[in-house]
Amino acid sequence: MHRRRRTALSVLAATLVAAPLLSACGNQAHPGAAAVVGGERIEVSAVQARAAQVRSAQESSPQAAELVNKSGQLSRAKLHGLIFGKVLDRAAEDAGVTVTRKEIQEMRKAGLAQQGGEKQFEAMMLQQRWVAPDQIDADIRQEVQLPKLARALGVDLGTPAGQQAVGEALAKASKALDIDVNPRFGTWDDQKMQLGDYRAPWITQRTEAAPEQPAGA
Repeated sequence: MHRRRRTALSVLAATLVAAPLLSACGNQAHPGAAAVVGGERIEVSAVQARAAQVRSAQESSPQAAELVNKSGQLSRAKLHGLIFGKVLDRAAEDAGVTVTRKEIQEMRKAGLAQQGGEKQFEAMMLQQRWVAPDQIDADIRQEVQLPKLARALGVDLGTPAGQQAVGEALAKASKALDIDVNPRFGTWDDQKMQLGDYRAPWITQRTEAAPEQPAGA
């Protein structure tokens, strides 16, 4: 259980990108949207709300200064997580994969046992993955979903060949969703499954040292 959990986490972590911060006007084609995925809008306000939940939890932590300092790309990470979740949902649907509430609860119970309790588990999720307590179940759902997708494809997520097969399924789903990202946040790369820089000439870029990225978003 723990080995599979770490494998799923490593694959999810590989989808995050450390990139320069951007400042720009909104996407004029979809005002107010951080991204449009499969015709569905992800509102900037939704991204900001999720980032604010994490900031609030961080500021309540004894390690507040350290946690905030290491999560300078929090809004970008949260948007990435929302987009990736929709891509994973599409790939899972294409493969006939579903996730039950019981599976999420069992995975969470295993995490609690591994960390030594609820408080420790929440602290780990906040520190390592920039996930606020109210966001944990949604994050765990992806942990359950990803290895189930691999099994549905007949591959082992713990092998390079398995990771390649899952990556190809995700890339196919991503392309089918026709993802359009607000240039404020960058652009979405279907093959790399990440937010890259949007280098349009009207965007002012402020290149800063990329902070340490979380193991999941």
